[in-house]
Amino acid sequence: QVQLVESGGGSVQAGGSLRLSCTASRRMFSNNAMSWFRQAPGREREFVSTISYNSGSILYTDSVKDRFTISRDNAKNAVYLQMNSLKPEDTAVYYCAASRSPYGNRQSSSYNYWGQGTQVTVSS
Repeated sequence: QVQLVESGGGSVQAGGSLRLSCTASRRMFSNNAMSWFRQAPGREREFVSTISYNSGSILYTDSVKDRFTISRDNAKNAVYLQMNSLKPEDTAVYYCAASRSPYGNRQSSSYNYWGQGTQVTVSS
């Protein structure tokens, strides 16, 4: 059983930065795509970013391009999301997700493992 644990959430003012981390409990990590999703109150969970098993393929949703950066360290079983120039509309619970495939996509149904989520709150 793979367990994913997120950390790094918190409260910041608009324009600030946060770095989310997600660590996996098992070594399957290095062969699998990892992604970040988020869910704001009253809204559906939405795709934020995905990174392939070897970091060779990265996707972002349009609203975070040029502000967020996803990365991974397979030696540490970790994936990160550096979030800069945060906006109030980025406020959400952020979830880390792992796929059984080496390449990820934007569909939450493609992911087999999920973390518990970490809250990000951006005030204006």
